[in-house]
Amino acid sequence: MSNQLKLDEKRRKAITQCSRCGFCRAVCPIFDLTKRPITNARGKMILLKEVMEGKLPVTEGVAQALLRCTTCMNCTVNCPSGVDPQEIFKAARKDLVGMGFDNLFKKMGEVIEKYGNIYGEEERHDWGHKKSRAPYVLFVGCVGTFREEESVEETIRLLDLSKVDFTMIDEVCCSGVMEDVGYSIKGELAQRNVQALQKTGAKTLITTCPYCYRVFKEHPSYKDLGMEIKHITQFLKDFDFGVKTNKKVTYHDPCDLGRHAGIYDEPREIIRKIAPNFVEPRRTRENAMCCGSGGGLRGSFPEDSIEISRSRLSQIIEETGAEILLTECPSCLHNFQNAKLRKQKIEIYNITEFIAKLIQEQQKKEAA
Repeated sequence: MSNQLKLDEKRRKAITQCSRCGFCRAVCPIFDLTKRPITNARGKMILLKEVMEGKLPVTEGVAQALLRCTTCMNCTVNCPSGVDPQEIFKAARKDLVGMGFDNLFKKMGEVIEKYGNIYGEEERHDWGHKKSRAPYVLFVGCVGTFREEESVEETIRLLDLSKVDFTMIDEVCCSGVMEDVGYSIKGELAQRNVQALQKTGAKTLITTCPYCYRVFKEHPSYKDLGMEIKHITQFLKDFDFGVKTNKKVTYHDPCDLGRHAGIYDEPREIIRKIAPNFVEPRRTRENAMCCGSGGGLRGSFPEDSIEISRSRLSQIIEETGAEILLTECPSCLHNFQNAKLRKQKIEIYNITEFIAKLIQEQQKKEAA
């Protein structure tokens, strides 16, 4: 087994280029929680520099330190040196896996291959909507399918109420998450998805999960998909839903939808149509804080993940006084729901889920 990281010249240069200024400390969700220097991007870059120069051996501790990152990209957005630390950390994770520093994600990869989802669930909910062909196909991902079923059900209801002609497939995990934690995407599963999606004849693939959106849009395994990829907020932004709420509403930008995919305006366009009393948190758009669920952190350090989510939720409540928190990411929704304290009265939904509920409430009033 090699005892050296195989960082290429570009990444070595980036590690050297890091100015050690510490700007990333102010935006790192894990440093905000732990206050330990090794947990922020600056600390990890110093660690990698010491390893790269042979001053520090590669150990299990080094491997664990590099797993403690949500890949939220806040450090990248705020780096005055123009370095992309999260890309460096993902590359180093891959090297460490190659060196034999394994982690629970090898097991997760085996679970994905066996069951087709990250949770090892044998049975999946049947949403219906199995038309042989349709102009649109909806892909909901593992978290939506197995942990946030109610939210997905409401999203599907909204598409039905909006008269969208769509179908669904017997999807399997897009498996892009494996590349965040040092492994490779599951090519066979990707091909199964591609074949099933193409059979529908759909021209547009709609995703409810921002991470799945990124994988379909960016990963070479899906380059021959041959259809337009849209996150559901992009798809629905021009719809008129005919409902409004007078409650104070706020919005959390998911890292995968915002910093990673650059989708900021579409969710807000939808929210402003239904919520005249819309208020933003102080840290929002490209500066929004992470909910703590990404980069494998929820799997490797679940307690940290929940505490980060709890901190973000408390920030939002304190800064906005909102009655309703909206997002449009099943992972953010799941983490916030798990982190919410009983004393916190704020209601948390995906945007599409909330609109479907508003429509149903209006229909009940009209029928009464």
